[in-house]
Amino acid sequence: MSRPEGTPTADNFALKEYTLPQLTDGMVHVRNLFLSVDPYMRGRMNEAKSYIPPFAIDAPMEGGAIGTVIESNAPDFVPGDLVIHMAGWRDEAVLPAKALQKAPNISGVEPQAFLGILGMPGATAYFGLLDAAEAKGGDIVFVSAAAGAVGSSVVQIAKAKGMTVVGSAGGPDKCEFVRSLGADQAIDYKSGSLLVTLREAAPEGIDVYFDNVGGAHLDAAFARARLHARFALCGMIDGYNSREPAQFRYIIRMIAMRITMRGFLYGDYVSRLGEFYRDMGQWVSDGRVKSRDTVMDGLESTPEAFLGLFTGTNTGKMLVRV
Repeated sequence: MSRPEGTPTADNFALKEYTLPQLTDGMVHVRNLFLSVDPYMRGRMNEAKSYIPPFAIDAPMEGGAIGTVIESNAPDFVPGDLVIHMAGWRDEAVLPAKALQKAPNISGVEPQAFLGILGMPGATAYFGLLDAAEAKGGDIVFVSAAAGAVGSSVVQIAKAKGMTVVGSAGGPDKCEFVRSLGADQAIDYKSGSLLVTLREAAPEGIDVYFDNVGGAHLDAAFARARLHARFALCGMIDGYNSREPAQFRYIIRMIAMRITMRGFLYGDYVSRLGEFYRDMGQWVSDGRVKSRDTVMDGLESTPEAFLGLFTGTNTGKMLVRV
């Protein structure tokens, strides 16, 4: 493994075999079923101080995973338990019990949902929209990367809460997917001026912007913001592989429109996951919220799946089936 310069390539990754440690007291042996790849992982490839330590060179990558317990030396876990953890990018792992969370008991839900709509992406959407952006019924919401794991969740949560939604996605097929989720308008950012298409889609302006992209999307949101608009800054994938500084033509409107911008992280809300499971679990069970996954097969495909996040390969959540 090596640290990428700009956009990562397959050469930055290596598939290696490791001998699992002994199953000592308090340890659990897990066989993974699905692995998650997420845009935030790109930041951890840089050797820079951030909210989470960088990945170590020549050490197993980490990421969200769901698997089954096959052997346990911890009283709270037994073989067959479905567990969520952060030791992804491998087929099996031996972990301390404190590193595992039992998957919630929600009827009719496939295991991989706990890495997507009922996992970190769904919770990021839920708390980012309803807490960080303080969105409420009647608001006009603009969400970028609306066909992705987080964005598609934002669209559906906003509609469940009585908001008007404009989603941006790349290409006609993804825009059609965004509309199928209930979005009132879907704009193709590849089809022309984003500012023009957003003005046409939201002629009255926007009250909330959920940012997954940054760059031109954020600038267009500045331009179309209404008085006291609230921006939730979740991710800025446009800049993850760039060394060029972002430039914003309309940022000055923050003053006149009294715009509030708030960055947030999933980890800020872990203590409140009960609220998320209560609401999202109900919406998923009654069909108001649906999930869509893009799945690649085999541990060896994990780098390809990750790189696909930056070229728009995925619709919905990108997963690897081990």
